[in-house]
Amino acid sequence: MSLGPVMMDLRGTAIDADEREMMQHPLVGGVILFTRNYESPQQIARLVTEIHNIRAPHLLVAVDHEGGRVQRFRDGFTRLPPVGELGVLAEKDIKQAESMAQTLGWLMAVELRAVGVDFSFAPVLDMDRNISDVIGDRAFHKEPDKISRLAQAYHRGMHQAGMASTGKHFPGHGSVKADSHVAFPVDHRQFADIEMEDMVPFERLIQNGLAAIMPAHVIYPAVDAHPAGFSRFWLQDVLRRRLGFQGVIFSDDLSMEAASVAGDVVARTQAALAAGCDMALVCNDTEAASKVLDGLGEYHEPVSQLRLIRMHGRLNRAWDSLRQDPQWQQALRAVEQFSAGDTLELDI
Repeated sequence: MSLGPVMMDLRGTAIDADEREMMQHPLVGGVILFTRNYESPQQIARLVTEIHNIRAPHLLVAVDHEGGRVQRFRDGFTRLPPVGELGVLAEKDIKQAESMAQTLGWLMAVELRAVGVDFSFAPVLDMDRNISDVIGDRAFHKEPDKISRLAQAYHRGMHQAGMASTGKHFPGHGSVKADSHVAFPVDHRQFADIEMEDMVPFERLIQNGLAAIMPAHVIYPAVDAHPAGFSRFWLQDVLRRRLGFQGVIFSDDLSMEAASVAGDVVARTQAALAAGCDMALVCNDTEAASKVLDGLGEYHEPVSQLRLIRMHGRLNRAWDSLRQDPQWQQALRAVEQFSAGDTLELDI
């Protein structure tokens, strides 16, 4: 069975009977996990293994695990600082900040891989313009060049741990105040301004092997009437053709308020896939996910299949053995020193 174009979620820490049935549907290709699904590293490892065993090739298992405000698994995992703190360090010592970014990317990814999670939706490539509350310190910096350098180092660390990286939120979410979870963000800038600033980190990481991208639920009316995630212009003309991106395009959560401009949840999914997304996320609403599976109809896109299969995690390792790994121990010390502000003595 191939990987379908829908990523769903789960209600709790175990798989309910109806969720198991949904995961066997040919339109499902992945599962995203949240804090409500987590109790401990051992429990989440069992849950991920159970998800993986449902089908072959196994369903993709993803999570938002950036650090700071957005870290779904906490107790038992290393508490990761927000990447915005790397931007602060970059003002003093860009080389040290890059080294720390690579360490953070590796540590985040290696711990998730040790419980079987295929990938985290990271890194954030948005600019921190002190405008967007929902982005804020989730962004590395306010300058495209520093974002690019720090994100490339973070990406390298993820890759070394066996995890593909996902840049978000294309072409840039940092210049709008509204939170797309609950509102309709609109960015009135011209394309040339977005291209010269916000798109730079995306372009540079694409050139360095970025595996996936998540577009923003933001409308750029001077460019296109549709939010980026529903826009053939942004996804096909710009991302695929102009930037030459050949990886996976994941929609942002289609249950978010900003996605409602495309209609009901089935219409949103159809619009996202038609625009160029390879996989559509339908989160926090089991009934909505079920409606998508019932209403989407047959879907077969061989190129998307090839892209999605590359998101499977590599370099499997056991959680219990991770604590004995000298590289993990060194990374943990570095994070503890960094979080304490001891940047001059970082053990990296």
